[in-house]
Amino acid sequence: MQALLAVGFVVATILISGKLGPKRKSAIKDKNFECGIESVGNARIPFSVKYFLVAILFVLFDIEVIFLYPWAINFKELGIEGMIKMIVFMALLLVGFFYIIKKKAIEWE
Repeated sequence: MQALLAVGFVVATILISGKLGPKRKSAIKDKNFECGIESVGNARIPFSVKYFLVAILFVLFDIEVIFLYPWAINFKELGIEGMIKMIVFMALLLVGFFYIIKKKAIEWE
């Protein structure tokens, strides 16, 4: 009953505002607007793949920190087994990091 009432309210609000609201159309009003700056050129220009690669690498190494924090908090409880697992995890990340440096993935031209 509550979901039906919520959906009915949303639909009624949209229909009523569409019927009662002003309908003024003009070329200036329908023009694209972005932060007070006049739009110039085509918005569909291609971006360099390097931009996306750096963004993905940032996310990858940012998630590494998310895994390091709980390990650091529970360091004593995890013991030597937790230490070995973290060394393996960090070694894999370092291998990936050195691979990225070797391939020059984060160097801009």
